[in-house]
Parts: sequence; structure tokens; C-alpha cells
Amino acid sequence: MKVIICGAGQVGWQIARHLSGEKNDVTVVDFNADLVRRATDTLDVQGIVGFASYPDVLAKAGAADADMIIAATHSDEVNMVTCQVAHSVFSVPRKIARLRSQSYLDAIYADLYRRDHLPIDVVISPEREVAEAALQRLAAPATFDTESFMGGKAQLLGIMLDEDCPVLNTPLRQLSELFSTLRAIVVGVRRDDRLFAPDPNDQLFEGDRIYVFAHTEDLNRTLEIFGKNTRKQERIVIVGGGNVGLGVARALEARTDRMRAKIIEKNRACAEKAADSLERTIVLHGDGMDMDILLEAGIDRADAVLAVTDDDKTNLLVSVRAKQAGCPMAIALVNDPTLVPLMGALDIDAFINPRATTVSSILRHIRHGRVKAIYSIGDAEAELIEAQVLSTSPLSGKLIRDIAFPEGVLVGAVMKGEKVLKPTGDLRVEEGDVIALFAMTKDVPEVERLLQVSVDFF
Repeated sequence: MKVIICGAGQVGWQIARHLSGEKNDVTVVDFNADLVRRATDTLDVQGIVGFASYPDVLAKAGAADADMIIAATHSDEVNMVTCQVAHSVFSVPRKIARLRSQSYLDAIYADLYRRDHLPIDVVISPEREVAEAALQRLAAPATFDTESFMGGKAQLLGIMLDEDCPVLNTPLRQLSELFSTLRAIVVGVRRDDRLFAPDPNDQLFEGDRIYVFAHTEDLNRTLEIFGKNTRKQERIVIVGGGNVGLGVARALEARTDRMRAKIIEKNRACAEKAADSLERTIVLHGDGMDMDILLEAGIDRADAVLAVTDDDKTNLLVSVRAKQAGCPMAIALVNDPTLVPLMGALDIDAFINPRATTVSSILRHIRHGRVKAIYSIGDAEAELIEAQVLSTSPLSGKLIRDIAFPEGVLVGAVMKGEKVLKPTGDLRVEEGDVIALFAMTKDVPEVERLLQVSVDFF
């Protein structure tokens, strides 16, 4: 597949890394020569320096015979015009654009993206995706990461193991025997900054950050087994009233369980805009780093703090201050993945990586055929892939124990019809089943071979 990626920033680079690693013909376009050089030096991609919306630049990038264009520059308008040029001049079949401005995303203007208007096939909104990720973290307060799969019937949970976890130093094989009816599988373990897919003899230790794939009905039981309480979140303090904070507050207001939120925003104009667009949420104008403002917002009585300003260090420090004031849970927005190892030391419960969230969203739309969902884990170290099994797949008709999965691949669950089943060695995978696989990045090409989806993108 021939793909042009416009924008060589963090998101564009990660998408290029994924697609080039899967032997696609990838060209990266950016007006910043240093970013293009970084992409061509570190990845198996071609690079073009220039403005992505210029027809001559797209022509040099090979738009005439491209299968897809992904417009992920920092400018909404450049992304929109790039898709228009790709459609009108080069007839590129599939166009994905990253758009940030809420005005462009308003549902009443959705008609704007029709093929005879502004032809964009998929619109990705980082802020909307991040707000959704924040809501998922709040819904599973004992986890540091969470994502839904199989139509909401299953979830990937990231759980930090503390000293009071009752199943420490227990081989995973024994866990399966102790909790035979529990529909949950440990698919990934991060230990000493290394992520790996565990085997049945591996044990879990204090400080491990594990990824568990669980049936939604068994979430609370799963969390309890790993030593986490499932207390309901009712009072939330949001630090940062930009698009992300506003999106979370709006979603909380729309819920029937009436979670109460307060927003702290440093910028007066931004605070006034948030106050005007929300009905029940209290908006405070002030610095979230100021303990007096935090106390005025009731941080000592809150169930969680959500730090979503546009500055990573502010988010980390706000989270630390909130915990010191007695808030039991802190969630921080962190763009820089090198800061993630600090989470444990700073006692921050969960983080949201906007880049990983956006990359996962774009990948989900790229692998459009039989791949139903995809989630990028860590710094693109692994993926959770949900896909339908085709009749041509080597998986079809085989027992799980007889399938030659690579060492870095584990089955999270198999869905037959509407029923999600725990994967056991004697479970037979059949055509039409939906399977969830945890795969280290190096093993993704082999997973795609097993699923027979590499050519089924559209």
C-alpha cells in the first residue's frame, strides 16, 4: 500500500514507523527539513520537504498513485486543503485528516466533509479522543490505562501492582486454576521499563505494571483479585479548561449518575468560555499549581483530579499537590513518553498519552478491513489488535494450543457471535470469530499474516 503522511511531528512519525515496519511504501511530507531528515534517517520511508497542501509537493510525493493520504500537520486548515487537493487533483481514494478546532467538529456541520464538499473520509480529533480516554480512566479508577474492545463487552486494563496485591509471587498458570471462572487474561507485563508478553510460569511482582484483558462483566472482580478497590467517582476536579477539560466536563454533565465536576483554568478568556458553555460545572479562574485554588475547588474532598493543561510538567506537579492535599486519585495528561517512568515515584495513578491515543485512532481506520480495533501500548511497544477470522486465515478451524503464535503474542479473548470467551488451549477458533491479540510490535507483521489481513485494508 502506498501512503503519504503529511506532518512529520510525533503523530506522523509514529504512524510512519508503524506502516513502514509493515513493508508499506511510505512518504513523509513536512516543511521542516529537520523533521523529514529524522524520519528518513530512522525509518524506511521517503521524505519530501515542502508544504503538504501544495499540489506540486504532493505530486513529488507520488500522490498520483497513492492509496491513502494522512494529513496530520499542526494546522487544521492545511490538513483540510491537503485532503481537498489529494481528492480533486490526484483522486486519492482514502483521506484521513486530524482536526483540532471544535468548530470544525460540531455535528451540525458534519455535511461539510461530503465528497462533493470537502472530501475527508475520516476525521480524527485528538482532543475528543483524549477526552474519551480520560472518561475511561475515570470509569476504571484503579487502572492506569484502559480501552474498550469487542463492542464494549471486553476491556484492556492497565494495573499497577502494589505490595498489598494478594496474588504476588504466584505463577500465572496457578492464577488460572485458582480463578477458573474469571474471564480475564494477563497479556502484558512491564517490569524495569521492559514490556513483555508473559508465559504461564511467569510470576507477578510488586511494582509490575500489568495489562489484563477482561470481560466487562468481570471487571470489578478482576480489579479486586489484583488488590484494587472499585470505589465510585463522584467529585472530580479538572485542572485545565481547554478543549480536553471542556470535553470531559460536558460528557460528565450529560451522564445520568450526576458526577460533579469543577474546572480550574489559568487563562481568563478560556475560563469564561468554559463557564459560558457548561451548565452545572463550576469554573474557577486561577492557577492549578496554587494550593489555595485547589482547596477552594475542594481537592481534599474530591475523588479524583484530572490534570489536562497543555504543559506536561504542570500536569505532573498539579497531580502531586492534589495527592498531598488528600485526593485519592490523580490522572495526568503527558505528551512526553520519557516522563511516564516518573509516575510511580510521584504516586500518580494514571496517565493519558495524547500521541498514543491519536495514533491508535488513526491505525484503527487504516487497518479498516477485518481489523475492528487497535490500541497502541506504551511508546508503540505493543498493540492490542481485535480482528475477525477469515476462512483463509491459518487460525481458522484450529485449537488455540495448535496455533504457532510468536513468543510475543497472547490471545486475550475470542468472541463467538455475541459471547466473549476466555481463551483456553482446547477452544477452537472458527471463521467469523472475533479474536483479540496482544502483540509486541516486532510480531505485528506475523499477526497480520495469521489473520490474512495485510491486503484487506479497505
